[in-house]
Amino acid sequence: MFDLANQSFTLLIITLLFPIYFKEVAVGDSQRGDALWSAGVSVALLLVVALSPFLGAFADARSCRKSMLMITGSGCVVLTGLLALVAPGWGWWALLLFVPANILYQLGENLLASFLPGLSTTRTIGRVSAIGWTMGYIGGLLLLVVVALLAKFAGWDTSAHWRPFFIIAAIWFGIGVIPAALYLREPEHPTNRPPDDRSALKRVKDTLRHASQYRELTRFLISFLVYGFGVQTMIAFAAILASDFGIEGPRLILFSLQLTVSAGITAILVAKYQDRIGVRATIIVFLSIWIGSCLALLLVKLLIPADPPEWMFWVIGNGIGIGLGGIGTSSRAIVGMFAPRHRTAEFFGLWGMTYKLAGAIGVLAFGQIKAWVGDAAALGLLTGFFAVGLILFLDVSVIKGIKAARRGERDMSR
Repeated sequence: MFDLANQSFTLLIITLLFPIYFKEVAVGDSQRGDALWSAGVSVALLLVVALSPFLGAFADARSCRKSMLMITGSGCVVLTGLLALVAPGWGWWALLLFVPANILYQLGENLLASFLPGLSTTRTIGRVSAIGWTMGYIGGLLLLVVVALLAKFAGWDTSAHWRPFFIIAAIWFGIGVIPAALYLREPEHPTNRPPDDRSALKRVKDTLRHASQYRELTRFLISFLVYGFGVQTMIAFAAILASDFGIEGPRLILFSLQLTVSAGITAILVAKYQDRIGVRATIIVFLSIWIGSCLALLLVKLLIPADPPEWMFWVIGNGIGIGLGGIGTSSRAIVGMFAPRHRTAEFFGLWGMTYKLAGAIGVLAFGQIKAWVGDAAALGLLTGFFAVGLILFLDVSVIKGIKAARRGERDMSR
């Protein structure tokens, strides 16, 4: 349910409506808007990178994962609602609200993921992770239906009229958090020792110092960092890329609906089959789809640079949706497999740190190249992110990673 709730921020604020509103209304300049948007997203993610491992270790040490999840979620809800106050020309005010809202959202994502190993087993973690991912896309579909109806019947069909949607995003997030607040339980503390505030920093140092003990996790995080450049970039720039192909207003909402349907169906299929075919094979398949989709966008821009046909982006969008629906849940599941149970929040904090660092670097690089060099160069960079990430991932052994995690649990119990 929390996955369903925070989809309003992912979809309406990060991906679909607010980037266009920021670029066209709050800033009012296309080139400057691209540059500022990528810088704002990157600053937020860099701060999350700095905070994630310490927050994860603190949550483990104090057994306060649920309370921290509720705090970050509530803060994001308030700041999301305040985005509706951003008027034309208020570009910097928009960033001052968006950056802390995005920080709280991203930290909450890390905390949420850390509950996964306690709600599943090694055999079911892929399915449970995919169920959460599917709930997010169900939330996205419902939201897009609401947005499409309001855009048509309330006259909110241009970016200048989108501010009420930001209030809707906040309300959706706030209501959706209630089931988690009522029913989600704090995982049991793995030891009988009293919590020690000083242990957070110590445990982060221990994790980094003993990284060789979890060599497969380290290898995976390096590959995840590289292909995460591409995933985070597409999330932040999907609506902007669609508008570059002439997809605007109500058609942009319909395009996002298509993207969400493709991603949702993929997430459902992954939930059903990932544990059967294996998480490694799943990730390889979806990285290949990402490479093909980004390469197709690049070829369109190279062959038809002036006025590319809109229908091509609609077709390629299915590949993007499939990639989004599969790669996230598979990546989250593999971290759960590689994480000893007494360090779940800490390791998911490292995973979140890696993903956010990927966004900070990838989004900034893509946005600046797009603004100052051109779309083709930026799309070439995007394709390279996924290709190199796949090459690095091929060196990861899932079996060795799971054995290392179980060995760490046995050492802890002794």
